[in-house]
Amino acid sequence: MAGSKGNHSPTTHPSDVVPIEDLLREAQETANHSIPPNTLRGYRADWADFSQWCQRRKLSALPARPAALCAYLIARAHTHKLSSLRRRLTVIGKVHKIRGEPNPVNDERVRKTWRGLLRTKGEAQTRKSPLLVEDLRKMMQALPETLAGLRDRAIILLGFAGAMRRSEIVALDVADLELTKEGFVVWIRRSKTDQTMKGRKIGVPFGQHESTCPVRSVQRWLEQAQIIEGPLFRKVNRFGRVEQTRFSPYSVAVIVKNAFKLINRNPGRFGGHSLRAGLATSAAMAGVEERAIQDQTGHKSLKVLRTYIRDGNLFRNNAAGKVGL
Repeated sequence: MAGSKGNHSPTTHPSDVVPIEDLLREAQETANHSIPPNTLRGYRADWADFSQWCQRRKLSALPARPAALCAYLIARAHTHKLSSLRRRLTVIGKVHKIRGEPNPVNDERVRKTWRGLLRTKGEAQTRKSPLLVEDLRKMMQALPETLAGLRDRAIILLGFAGAMRRSEIVALDVADLELTKEGFVVWIRRSKTDQTMKGRKIGVPFGQHESTCPVRSVQRWLEQAQIIEGPLFRKVNRFGRVEQTRFSPYSVAVIVKNAFKLINRNPGRFGGHSLRAGLATSAAMAGVEERAIQDQTGHKSLKVLRTYIRDGNLFRNNAAGKVGL
């Protein structure tokens, strides 16, 4: 045995004998996880639209000529929002960069066409209107005393008080809520701006009024639905039975729109984002400090948050309101 120590061959790991093609395939699948699934689906749809448009006109999509991209932008500007076109430019540029092709988005002709569209069509964003407290109270009175009605109350109140996105609401499990004497401590495991799942905690306090208290509303839903673990919000079938299926983000938007219908408001102006926007706007109207609003909403960008704060401050200390009209 003496002298054999230096003759040992290095230990072979199972991954060392895996074909390089399989490793590259797994690497691509892992890289895909760096992009949220909804975003990835959107990217694929954007690229498919551009490539099919080029195919119908016998043009090359990859590499794309700058003139072809200019024509595509003009064609789609008649039917699409500028925000959608901006995203498609990003996708087209990414695909060319990944494939090692010259990026037509950087061509001066494309840049000038884009600047011209910004000037002629404008870039004002159409955001969903916020849900304000006055309408929130009316909704709570209008929603039916059914199991589905109890669930919808809980979704609206918790989503509003927590300033949550639709995806955050439907991702909640019962275990993500901790009841304290002040209210719920809610653990948001993942969000649009937290794809690495660091998570964050927010406080949802007891409401001053029982009818609009998010904590009591959620407790009542759980009690009546007999839910003790698993997904917090679930489907209720037409027989009034609670299913095990987790809610989809789209369902939150439908619930919000239907609630606005019940109080005779135009549902087209509202959606799931109205809950998140509503808390930010209502808090600004109530004089809550900017930092406290940001702590609740989790906004990374103050620029985005301040659009809601400005809306909430439109009539607070308003110049026209101080001159005695």
